[in-house]
Amino acid sequence: MAKPVLTISSKNYGAWSLRGWLMCKLAGLEFTEKVIPPDDPAMKAEMLLLSASMLVPSLQHGGIKVWDTLAIGEYLNEIKPKAGLLPADAKARAHCRAICGEMHSGFSSMRGSLPMNVKARFPGFKIWSRAQTDIDRIVAIWRECLSTYGGPFLFGETPCLADAMYAPVVTRFVTYDVSLDKACTAYCKRILELSAMQEWIKAAKAEPDEIDELDAEF
Repeated sequence: MAKPVLTISSKNYGAWSLRGWLMCKLAGLEFTEKVIPPDDPAMKAEMLLLSASMLVPSLQHGGIKVWDTLAIGEYLNEIKPKAGLLPADAKARAHCRAICGEMHSGFSSMRGSLPMNVKARFPGFKIWSRAQTDIDRIVAIWRECLSTYGGPFLFGETPCLADAMYAPVVTRFVTYDVSLDKACTAYCKRILELSAMQEWIKAAKAEPDEIDELDAEF
């Protein structure tokens, strides 16, 4: 069988691409990347739309093609059950799916006003109230998960789908100098220290500046 192909967009700006890519890495799936160019309509769709349902990223595995990040995550959980992308406990698994779904369909104010931009830094960035409400909810989710499941990741000792779903938020909090409590700051550090995240960030920083910053996810 040919190696799976994951189609993604910009590593600097592509929040949904990061989610799908990180899920594949956490699953231990060996895949080939297909990066669509900045002027491709699918790239612009990911950059300009707040909708979570789009054709990038997409995973082609044998004769199967799956897109939409949550669908990719569920598919990977089926083919790589030992990877632990979803918690073994039914209650925790339901909780994980719920917060993944909340990220998938919500937080549009934060995503719109704090677009993903791995290379940029905005010290003292002023966050408007609706975006702050989204941030407060995310922080509450993280605190609950870390307290309930003991960390260091959202559902215990190993990163799972939920951590992949919130990984672009971690990069946003760094980019826009978002103030966090000790536990959430430590959680962000753990995510950024993942070897897969280090690989992504390195590639993002090496990416040419071909996309107008103002076009990113607005």
